[in-house]
Amino acid sequence: MLNNQVVVITGGAGLIGQEFVKAVVEQNGIAIIADINEEVGLKVKDELSKELTSENIDFVKLDITSKDSLQNCIKLLDKKYQKIDVLVNNAYPRNKNYARHFFDVEYDDFVENIGLNLGGYFITSQQFARYFQKQGYGNIINISSIYGVVAPKFEIYDGTSMTMPVEYAAIKSGLIHLTKYMAKYFKGMNIRVNSLSPGGIFDSQPESFLENYKDKCLNKGMLDKSDLKGSLVYLLSDMSKYVNGQNIVVDDGFSI
Repeated sequence: MLNNQVVVITGGAGLIGQEFVKAVVEQNGIAIIADINEEVGLKVKDELSKELTSENIDFVKLDITSKDSLQNCIKLLDKKYQKIDVLVNNAYPRNKNYARHFFDVEYDDFVENIGLNLGGYFITSQQFARYFQKQGYGNIINISSIYGVVAPKFEIYDGTSMTMPVEYAAIKSGLIHLTKYMAKYFKGMNIRVNSLSPGGIFDSQPESFLENYKDKCLNKGMLDKSDLKGSLVYLLSDMSKYVNGQNIVVDDGFSI
């Protein structure tokens, strides 16, 4: 379904990013791990290349908050592949004070985290869209969240040290509307933009949280990282050619 498509995945060395790389390669696409951590990124590239017995995985060092880094990334990939088909905005940069409880969040930290993440998605989309405009086509997929769609269900965090960060709510909800804005702005440019909003992904969270979370779902509860692959491939492929400006929710009914 993705035969020889060049798909850039920011944060491709992370938990979800690695699954996205697998999804692209399994559909005969070329997955570009674009990550700020070169050591980890190259290690993931080697590991996944062996696991999938594929040469269709590449790595490029990328800081999504740096215009120079973005432009260098695009030039490098264009020179090597003569095209870029898709950008998957998946990275999640944040500072060391991210995820404090609401009354403990400092203004400077709030602003910095919004800038790093939502701002990073903006400038990354902007620079790739310039390339897509010249190329004559392009596809941007933004990874948002159910907490960009609904208010937090704070009760599921009772008895744990976890919370739902206020920065996360602002970033992910803003990202969904940024998706719609860009889709409309790019009218006539053959560039489509959609977002994918996952529910919670299992990552060894406390048992009490997992039970509380499952109570809000319809069947499975916390998702496995691989549960997002089908929806991603749909948005990457021509099966969704005329899906534009939409947000696809994958959350086992958590948000209803």
